[in-house]
Amino acid sequence: MADAHKLEILRGLIKFKSNTQKIWGVLILLSIVTAIEVVLGIYKPEALEGKVIGMKILNWIFIILTIVKAYYITWDFMHMRDETKGLRRAVVWTGVFLICYLIFILLQEGGYIQGVYENGFVKRDF
Repeated sequence: MADAHKLEILRGLIKFKSNTQKIWGVLILLSIVTAIEVVLGIYKPEALEGKVIGMKILNWIFIILTIVKAYYITWDFMHMRDETKGLRRAVVWTGVFLICYLIFILLQEGGYIQGVYENGFVKRDF
């Protein structure tokens, strides 16, 4: 474990002089990402209404931005950066698999519910 915290974000593109500045920097970054999500949620641009892999592009953007926020909250505010490599991998990979599983459930069940609304009762043989 390192003696001093790394005072940078965005893979070293932005560097800070103190931990206090870094906390404010991460807070501003998370606020900007949240503001983008809110603006997209309010205006819902027509260009992002197309579908990719069964979901609207706008929904994919929300998922990706949420993952970015979760990463920075975990990495900087929960001090995951200063932990051992094994613990970091255990936490990150567990989250990655959980997110992939939840996306699978969302797509699978969402498709079924859409079929029910369009065609009435739908029976699936597994």
